Amino acid sequence: MILSGRGVTAVLGPTNTGKTHYAIERMVAHGSGIIGLPLRLLAREVYTRLVERVGVAHVALVTGEEKIAPPGARYSVCTVEAMPRETRAAFVAIDEVQLAGDLERGHIFTDRILHLRGRDETLLLGAATMRPILEQLLPGLTVVERPRLSQLFYAGQKKITRLPQRTAIVAFSADEVYAIAELIRRQRGGAAVVLGALSPRTRNAQVGLYQSGDVEYLVATDAIGMGLNLDVDHVAFAQDRKFDGYQFRNLNPAELAQVAGRAGRHLRDGTFGVTGQVDPFDPELVQQIESHRFDPVRVLQWRSKQFDFASIPALRRSLEAPPKIAGLARALPAIDQQALEHLARYPEINDLATSPERVEKLWEACALPDYRRITPAQHADLISSLFSDLVRSGTVNEDFLAEQVRRADRTDGEIDTLSARIAQIRTWTYVSNRPGWLADPTHWQEKTREIEDRLSDALHERLTNRFVDRRTSVLMKRLRENAMLEAEISVNGDVFVEGHHVGQLAGFRFTTVAGAEGPDARAVQAAAQKALALEFEARAARLHASGNGDLALSADGTVRWLGDPVARLAATDHIMRPRVILLADEQLTGNAREHVAARVERFVNYHISTVLKPLDDLSRAEDLQGLAKGLAFQLVENLGVLFRRDVTDDVKSLDQEARASIRRYGVRFGAYHIFMPALLKPAPAELITLLWALKNDGLDKPGYGDLIPALAAGRTSIVTDPGFERMFYKLAGFRFLGKRAVRIDILERLADLIRPLLQWKPGTTPRPDGAYDGRRFTTTTAMLSILGATPDDMEEILKGLGYRADAVKPEEAAAFLSGHAGESAAPATEAEPAAPVSDHDDADEPAAAETDAAPAAVVETPVSDEAPAVAGEAAPAASTEEPAEPKPVLLWRPGGRNDNQRGQQRGQGDRRPQQNRNRGGGEARQDGERRDSREGGRDGNREGRDNNRRGGDRPDNKFKPREGGRGDQGGRGERSDRQDRRDRNDRGSQPARFEAKPPRKEKPIDPDSPFAKLAALKEQMKK
Repeated sequence: MILSGRGVTAVLGPTNTGKTHYAIERMVAHGSGIIGLPLRLLAREVYTRLVERVGVAHVALVTGEEKIAPPGARYSVCTVEAMPRETRAAFVAIDEVQLAGDLERGHIFTDRILHLRGRDETLLLGAATMRPILEQLLPGLTVVERPRLSQLFYAGQKKITRLPQRTAIVAFSADEVYAIAELIRRQRGGAAVVLGALSPRTRNAQVGLYQSGDVEYLVATDAIGMGLNLDVDHVAFAQDRKFDGYQFRNLNPAELAQVAGRAGRHLRDGTFGVTGQVDPFDPELVQQIESHRFDPVRVLQWRSKQFDFASIPALRRSLEAPPKIAGLARALPAIDQQALEHLARYPEINDLATSPERVEKLWEACALPDYRRITPAQHADLISSLFSDLVRSGTVNEDFLAEQVRRADRTDGEIDTLSARIAQIRTWTYVSNRPGWLADPTHWQEKTREIEDRLSDALHERLTNRFVDRRTSVLMKRLRENAMLEAEISVNGDVFVEGHHVGQLAGFRFTTVAGAEGPDARAVQAAAQKALALEFEARAARLHASGNGDLALSADGTVRWLGDPVARLAATDHIMRPRVILLADEQLTGNAREHVAARVERFVNYHISTVLKPLDDLSRAEDLQGLAKGLAFQLVENLGVLFRRDVTDDVKSLDQEARASIRRYGVRFGAYHIFMPALLKPAPAELITLLWALKNDGLDKPGYGDLIPALAAGRTSIVTDPGFERMFYKLAGFRFLGKRAVRIDILERLADLIRPLLQWKPGTTPRPDGAYDGRRFTTTTAMLSILGATPDDMEEILKGLGYRADAVKPEEAAAFLSGHAGESAAPATEAEPAAPVSDHDDADEPAAAETDAAPAAVVETPVSDEAPAVAGEAAPAASTEEPAEPKPVLLWRPGGRNDNQRGQQRGQGDRRPQQNRNRGGGEARQDGERRDSREGGRDGNREGRDNNRRGGDRPDNKFKPREGGRGDQGGRGERSDRQDRRDRNDRGSQPARFEAKPPRKEKPIDPDSPFAKLAALKEQMKK
């Protein structure tokens, strides 16, 4: 041990005193030299400076993970751990010697301070707190104190978002560093990140990002306190506690000063302070930092270098040896010693370490740094594998090494993933640089260096993308230069300021991109608005001159111009005249705004009057008078559809001339509705739904817009959704009938099919398909086809229309019909449905006018093969094991108010089970309207009476079928109609209801009858 300071000079002082620069100047003055630095990052910086001075061929770089050794190198730049214990160099310098007091690395610095000397000159560089202990250990030491070139002042506490530019924010955990950097990015444009866990290449790239001015803030750990030369004006402590490898503790004043001293450069003063949750510094602490006066270092960490390699226990005992001189303290077990303690418990290691050479090799392997920050036991397992290979094979197994390197050779993943891979590859970089550990070290040194560089670049990119907003950072840089910002707008509406995307112009509204906040936001807005003002005027002129094809009205009430929203509609008192509200920023003013508003209003009026032309014409009709004008007004208010039961009195009061005047506007008087067939198309229905929704706040109601696709697909009936607003069914042209909704015009066709079945009189004409006794009918294939419904759906639809069902057994129905076999006509098939009969009000209109909507043959649900078209024609059950009970045949008739009571008086005329009677009478009101169940009966009777009373609407007094009840049995002449009225008056004011006759007694079917032969033929065709 050298206990002399002869030829040794200690250059001591605070930060920013030029100590490292002085050491470089002294080294190049000698023919050879070695300088030891505390960080690989700092070693790289000094190496670059020396190369610039003397050339790359004369400088070597030696660290634990990297070795650049030109054959003629005269100067060596090393980390302190990589410095040799002996040297013949003329000059030796050791930087940051105060780290000799560090619990983790201190013993290494102490060893170099006490043992390593240059032939001509030795420099020890560090803090002034080292002077007493160095003078104690090295008698004859020359001490040179250098004053700080600039002053350091305390600036107090500030919020992170209020910190000045060129600030370094210090924290002591990766999570805290990342959180602060994210906040800085959102508020101030971005920050560079420096952590000890980053690779030197990544740290250099991040420091370069800060030094170039691309970002104004640096978030780092205390790694920046070790000699990094940064242009920092202010240092803010976001934390003042750290984990030193053994415990969490507060930083001492000297450590705080080492970091705070990074503020200020050369002759420029710097400041320091606190931020975040850190309490303001005590005045005493502030005074210590500003004056650079701290308690001196009293002891240095020391570990014996006299190793006994006779055995593992002997080596362990030598490491436990205490120092023999004052001022030194035995260091706590470092990573290498901890690994040895674990390995000493492995039987296989004890079996291999049987000679001093092998014990020495084991100790060499224990020096492997723990870059991965794993547990000591895991780190010891890796060392065990390496040592076993070295003893058994002489080198590390390259297959094992290749697999480990391959796993790390990936650049995908986020920051933490890449950091873990860099730590992994650094381990193998260290292994490849150990002399004698690999058979082909050069290959693996190049391989691991290439992978580490690639991972480091990827990590730098991820850090930059996450914590730097390039747009804001560049704009702030331009603002610092007091430059005028240039803005431009692309054809797609993207707004750029200084080439960076700052927002989007859609129509006449400008939206800034997310994160456009901070001190630059106002300047960016000003530059963007200057360009937007001219663009708004140009766009207003183009919109004013554009055609209707460039504008569109979307389903949400937004008017779009070339795809961009420019206005929205709002309700007014007149449902057909909505108000237009411009969607434009305040910059659209004056004539430009007026021109835009006028053009959009013209388009909206044109669009409504075109798509809803029949309704618009009806609203402007001037030739309608009296009740006809009132009915037209109601049609417009209800957007083209009225339930006939709601305007029964008005319709009855219209004379033939008034009806004709309304029909000229495309209005049809149906059995169930007064409606305009031309509106039962997707485009009018969509616009009608929108106008109603604007008037009734229905844009957000369930079902809005969901029924138009069904209308466009040509569906004649659809399954209802109980969650939908029921009004949307009517607006889309459908009648809500419980579980199913049917298109309005199809319901009128259904009425045309039902009407002749109820008008037929047994014994007069051939029985139509579906007719029963002139008062009741059965469902037919034609009905199911036009409705696109199953027999079960048909029940719901008929009940919703007010019809009631009498259930009879199939054999009873067959027996009844057999008695009318001679009256049967050829049954209607799906291919040849019964010819529709026009309604009783519009007999003079062609049948084609009733089918303006999509074809009625579209079937949503296939008709069941088991559903009989006529009572008595049910196919036999397919099962041969146990014949299923045949379903009753439903005979449908118009219902009435007292239908349930009358059903009980009919005796055998109604043999339905109790549940069928309840269902027929109790579920009639399916569309939520109380009078729906009566529209086929009472309203029809009333309408029939009215027409009979007037002698019909036609000049020739020819009666036509009525819409329901007895009034629908037209064609009997005026005398028959009057007789009906006298009969009704005799029975009281209650409207007449159809009642089933008692069925005939069952009798065997005559096998020679035409009906029996026809039934047998049908059965053969089914098979």
